[in-house]
Amino acid sequence: MKKLLPIAFLLLSMTACKKNNPKDIIYNVNGTTSKVEWKGSAPDHFHIGSFKLTGSLNTNSKGVINSGEFNIPISSIENYDLENPQKQVLLDDLLSDHFFNVLVHPNAKFRITEVRAYTTAVEGAIEGANYMITGDFSMLGKTNTITFPAKVNSAAESLITEAKFKIDRTKWGMNIYTDPAAQLYILPDVNISLNIHSSKTPD
Repeated sequence: MKKLLPIAFLLLSMTACKKNNPKDIIYNVNGTTSKVEWKGSAPDHFHIGSFKLTGSLNTNSKGVINSGEFNIPISSIENYDLENPQKQVLLDDLLSDHFFNVLVHPNAKFRITEVRAYTTAVEGAIEGANYMITGDFSMLGKTNTITFPAKVNSAAESLITEAKFKIDRTKWGMNIYTDPAAQLYILPDVNISLNIHSSKTPD
């Protein structure tokens, strides 16, 4: 019995330490004020628009982001530069199996896998970037890892995350209009801008 007492005390101490470890703080995305903006370009013109998103960011006790997951409903796509009926024609084409194939793949997803300090300048990075974020981006049934600089500002009970980067749409199998010799050629790279507002989950 005496031999068991030190072991029991050690187990209790470990349990107490575990309980005292600070928990991650969860920030839920505000779906009304947050958006993912896109810009798709051809050699002689471009179109711009946005998607809505939902999800959450987690930070440690020091306010540093350590994880997060986001969902982008493809049907929320918007266009900013055209008027109807041209706008609706473009949106219908983007939602079709030519591009996002929304009936088969209604959502895109992003899951953060690594966050580190932004220490080396990256061309095109948003001004004031302070993190390099790496994660798995899933779209059209394919998942690829992407890394981009981001600016994360914390204020009281909220986080504002901003970023600018490019993705190559062909890596997710979006291969339409990729022949430079064709009548319509769309550049593989799509410009992405993130503006994500997240609020701390009440204790």
